[in-house]
Amino acid sequence: MPEILPHREKEIKDIATVLVPALRGETPSNVFIYGKTGTGKTAVTKFVGKELLKKGAETKKKVNFIYINCEVVDTQYRLLQNIANHFIDEWNDHVPFTGWPTDEVYSKVKFMMDKEKCVTVIVLDEVDKLKGDEALYSLSRVNSELENARVSVIGISNDLKFTEFLDPRVKSSLGEENMVFYPYDAEQLQDILHDRVEIALKPDMLEEDVIPLCAALSAQEHGDARRALDLLRVSAELAERSKSPKVTRHHVKTAQNKIEIDRIIEVVRTLPNQSKLIIYSILLLNKQSKKAGKNQAMTTGEVYEVYKELCKKTRYNCLTQRRTADLISELDMLGIITARVISKGRHGRTREIQMSSSLKDLNNVLQEEEMFKDLANYCVKCQTQLAL
Repeated sequence: MPEILPHREKEIKDIATVLVPALRGETPSNVFIYGKTGTGKTAVTKFVGKELLKKGAETKKKVNFIYINCEVVDTQYRLLQNIANHFIDEWNDHVPFTGWPTDEVYSKVKFMMDKEKCVTVIVLDEVDKLKGDEALYSLSRVNSELENARVSVIGISNDLKFTEFLDPRVKSSLGEENMVFYPYDAEQLQDILHDRVEIALKPDMLEEDVIPLCAALSAQEHGDARRALDLLRVSAELAERSKSPKVTRHHVKTAQNKIEIDRIIEVVRTLPNQSKLIIYSILLLNKQSKKAGKNQAMTTGEVYEVYKELCKKTRYNCLTQRRTADLISELDMLGIITARVISKGRHGRTREIQMSSSLKDLNNVLQEEEMFKDLANYCVKCQTQLAL
């Protein structure tokens, strides 16, 4: 994490202004921070938290700053357990991973906070990943039940509509202030990359157009600084492996393809099996089309017929055609396939489906599972051999 965060001075100042009352023993407002991936939400919040702790130590004002990633800690019990264990020292027992009643963990949190008599700032990154409203409801009422301590909550989310689905009681008490982090433009991304290059790489290791290219490619995709940094890092790794004296445009283009393939593979690995069966159906139809020398797009109906056969062979419950169409739309949104709606006149509308990812890579990912290895022994109605 760099000491300087370019082009986030305003956001740093805004969050610092909200949290500074903690140094006077007062309760800072709760804040929800929104913005697309890679816009600096987490980096800025952690940076301000670090400065807050430093200033608290200088002025001898005790402040706690707790960062929790809700993608990992996603239940009320786990959230309260993590907060409680932040306060527990070597003379106190840690709250176990499971086993205690949730109310007992909540009481432990209140007791430890009141014992320390200070302000605690709790950052909930990916707050929209929390299951249910119970965890946020617990935090929304904790201040009214504390005698000597105060709590402020910062929620970070990529979803601008996240609070629309919250319990009204939680929304009114936690949503006191909102901040939006806007995407970086290409010039700002270049500044960020220049700063990192000075720390990470030897001097004169980049051709002149490498940083502008990384910045331009990332600016096209929502101004994501994380993607720009990944692109430059992978480019440098590829240059190093090939013993190239410098990182070139070619390395950036290769890195872009590698990152995209890696992303698709990771997404497919985490998909539910019903979605994987749909992907496998599309792979089979695609292979059949190529064998016939047609290489044409397939329709939702054709995919559904193959999917039904695969469900029979694997003994999975077959979803309705409407639900299957919804899953196809999700795969399109993830960039695994392209599904274009076309009109068939009086016969209604359908989707034309084509693969937008590497068939070989997708098949290799699916073949990691026994279910798809077993499917290779069968044929389906479309007369396509399932082994690709």
